[in-house]
Amino acid sequence: MKEARFYDRLDAKRVQCRLCPHDCIIPNGGRGVCAVRYNSQGTLFTLVADRVVSRSLDPIEKKPLFHVHPGSTTYSIATVGCNLRCTCCQNWEISQWPLDRLPKHLEPGEVASADGLPLCPQLARLGDRVPGEPITPAQIVQAAQASGVRSIAYTYTEPTIFYELAYETACLARAAGLANVFVTNGYINAAPQRELAGVLDAANVDLKFFRDESYRHISRIKLQPVLDAIVCYHALGVWVEVTTLVIPGVNDSDEELREIARFIHSVSPDIPWHVSRFHGSYQMTDVATTPAATLRRAAAIGLEAGLNHVYVGNLPGDGGEDTHCAGCGVRLIQRHGFQLLENRILHGVCPDCGTLVAGIGMGAR
Repeated sequence: MKEARFYDRLDAKRVQCRLCPHDCIIPNGGRGVCAVRYNSQGTLFTLVADRVVSRSLDPIEKKPLFHVHPGSTTYSIATVGCNLRCTCCQNWEISQWPLDRLPKHLEPGEVASADGLPLCPQLARLGDRVPGEPITPAQIVQAAQASGVRSIAYTYTEPTIFYELAYETACLARAAGLANVFVTNGYINAAPQRELAGVLDAANVDLKFFRDESYRHISRIKLQPVLDAIVCYHALGVWVEVTTLVIPGVNDSDEELREIARFIHSVSPDIPWHVSRFHGSYQMTDVATTPAATLRRAAAIGLEAGLNHVYVGNLPGDGGEDTHCAGCGVRLIQRHGFQLLENRILHGVCPDCGTLVAGIGMGAR
């Protein structure tokens, strides 16, 4: 275990975690909503500062990040845990460990009762146990370098909740000349976000819905902190891309899609928006797969709102993965799924009209 960052000590050996907007008050022997921050005798520890459950090589397009070194490979890592409880989670086996075993009525923040006793005896019985492969930040960076990648991606689960591991690794990666990218739900407090931005190159932020009730019902959080995080990452100089998983009957109305697109545009029209196809998973297996026509309509709405780059995800071969020039409209990058087939961008600009293509390492040569 390693002492966690960003928390306050309270009375009766309680602590208040300040890493994310849950601001969990955790009794002695308890854990936060994320299940990987543990209070032992009034000191908050992170249980995942030295262990991961997944390490793999991925195309950067899989994150999805289409404007960060296109066609490159990234070294992806993850630990268990998440600060959301999305019923539609695609990686629930690791993100929701061990929360999928807890009472369904439990709400975020309900980690201590009025008398300071844990509300979740299942978590309390775990003590400081957590699954994962022991590893150090230096070993992660060494493995990434040996793999010949351009970046390290903190992904699959929510990287905010393994902040200490991610931040220390990112510092070493930056010194070694590797880029750092977060794939995140955006549920992070301002102080850790500002610190993280100093070593973070890019972030793909999930903007799941534009309705508080949807966030509350499906993910058990509020919308506004996610919006604030997108604005803050962009203001701090982190390259931002946004993903919305379009779920039939939940967030697929023209009105909600238009509101998401307009919000992104208000931050910057250069922010790419990925509208991704939903496939039923976890506790939402009864929801239909998103029709291709819905995704095309969402992409059209994004372009009508003035966004320069809108992409259709999980629909390979449809042409919605290609990058077009915001100036003349010519196709600059051709993709099929996560595979880059052609990149015509020359030194960061369109070779036909000279329009700058925003992003990191966009040039073909």
